[in-house]
Amino acid sequence: MLSNKITDYPLIHGLMRVQNLSAEDLEKLINYELKEGIEVLDTADIYGRGKSEELIGAILKKNPSLRGKIYIQTKVGIVKGDEPRYDFSYEYIKKGVEASLERLNCQYVDMLILHRPDALMEPEEVGRAINELYDEGKIRHFGVSNMNPYQMELIASAVKLPIEVNQLQFGLMHTGLIDAGLKVNNHMEEAISYDLGTLDYCRLHHITPQAWSPFIVGFFEDSFVDNPKYLELNKELEILALKNGVSKHAVAVAWILRHPAHFQVVYGSMNEQHIADILVARNVKLSKEEWYRLYRAAGHVII
Repeated sequence: MLSNKITDYPLIHGLMRVQNLSAEDLEKLINYELKEGIEVLDTADIYGRGKSEELIGAILKKNPSLRGKIYIQTKVGIVKGDEPRYDFSYEYIKKGVEASLERLNCQYVDMLILHRPDALMEPEEVGRAINELYDEGKIRHFGVSNMNPYQMELIASAVKLPIEVNQLQFGLMHTGLIDAGLKVNNHMEEAISYDLGTLDYCRLHHITPQAWSPFIVGFFEDSFVDNPKYLELNKELEILALKNGVSKHAVAVAWILRHPAHFQVVYGSMNEQHIADILVARNVKLSKEEWYRLYRAAGHVII
């Protein structure tokens, strides 16, 4: 049975890399996850050039009753192709959501997320589009991705729906959301705030952060788990994995879930065994000492 809202779920299945699966394979994964309490699917109009949404749509066409058992969140606002850009215009948001609904074989999406900030954004256009989509019953909740506090304030000034989530990259080897806060009043690189206190803003305004690419180093680089470049981190992951009887991946996810901002973690695996290894993170409770030990092992200095 679905919870009252998407943000009640600590783990979300991200479908960015799903295009190589068949609809049958994806349906099998979704049914497995439903048994394990994973009921939120994260996609976007650009994932697989629409293939991600199309696969979900094919499953829902075959099994319409599944729609009432899952939450679907999708994103709009990135334009790929010969002239890539970001586009938060009224026309693009409206047409983008209509196209997503057609691919998804849905009448509505549970959460619509604006994908990446558009430098040419007009808040009034965004508000007009989002408000109309809500009034038409095509979206039920609203969020953003990769946005700082002022960008969220601009959007909030014109949209009647509250911003409920902000999807941000975060993990043991991508810790910019917390580094500057731990290095306040110091002349060192990690003291530089690149996001204007986004995480604190989200906490103050009851916006749930969703952590994407939780195992990735940098921006779409290698995974740090079992990577010989990160021996100290993997050593500490291994110690805590053995202590808790789980995988290193589960410990890395538990590290994110331990933060009091109540992150949701968007994992992208399409392998059932790997997913099973990740899901047990919900049962791992790290101490403060263990949390900071992992932070230090990831190469961060406690001053």
